[in-house]
Amino acid sequence: MTTTNSAEPILSPETAIAALSGDDNQIRYYAAWWLGKHQVQAGCMALCDALFDERYRIPSGGYPLRRQAARALGQLKNPQAVTALIKALECDEDLRLKEAAIAALAAIGDKSAITPLLNLLHTSQEQPYESLIEALATLKVWSARPQIEPFLKHPSERVQCAAARYMYLLTQEPQYIERIVKNLNHDNMYLRWAAVFDLGAVGHQQAIQSILTAQVPNSLKLLNLKRILETLLENNHSEKETILLIFRAIDELLIQL
Repeated sequence: MTTTNSAEPILSPETAIAALSGDDNQIRYYAAWWLGKHQVQAGCMALCDALFDERYRIPSGGYPLRRQAARALGQLKNPQAVTALIKALECDEDLRLKEAAIAALAAIGDKSAITPLLNLLHTSQEQPYESLIEALATLKVWSARPQIEPFLKHPSERVQCAAARYMYLLTQEPQYIERIVKNLNHDNMYLRWAAVFDLGAVGHQQAIQSILTAQVPNSLKLLNLKRILETLLENNHSEKETILLIFRAIDELLIQL
């Protein structure tokens, strides 16, 4: 069992929060994960402090604890973390930290994050564009279309998918779904997985059928069908036929597991 410096197991919010200020970096990392996994709101401020930790840095220059703290704050979805997460976007030495902070801000959904995110899009410095475009789509920042549309021709296919996802959610034009579906047959397994997650955010009936036939694990299919179902159930105007289709698909996938 992972323990704090006093050999006390991390079994409660109190021990996890205390472990964040300990000396063992691996235990501190685990504590941040534990607080996010269990959605411990009492750990929000301690995790915000961990976003600026200087003690745990790897030779390549990245900050593992900071990254995990950002991911945990995204799981907490606590608006009190927004200011610290925006400040964390200033860390140009660690793009993975930026990526985690951007995803956390998108999960929280606070509109005060929009301007800082747009500022990243407008800078000439390299950014985690996939995460950034996805966040702007989640926050429905449709004014960014002129800046995002060129990413449909970005060298990274994952960034192209993110841009196609943004464009579909904005325009509802099926050509953008087709851009994503094309990657479901890609030789790169991780690109296929990324495409399934993009389709899970779209929620179109074509996306449902494409997810069901994709060459990805059934667990990923279930996760993304659940995401689509949750979106449709929130929409009072959703077609009952589509919702029933998803329920049947989920039942069939569960039987196969």
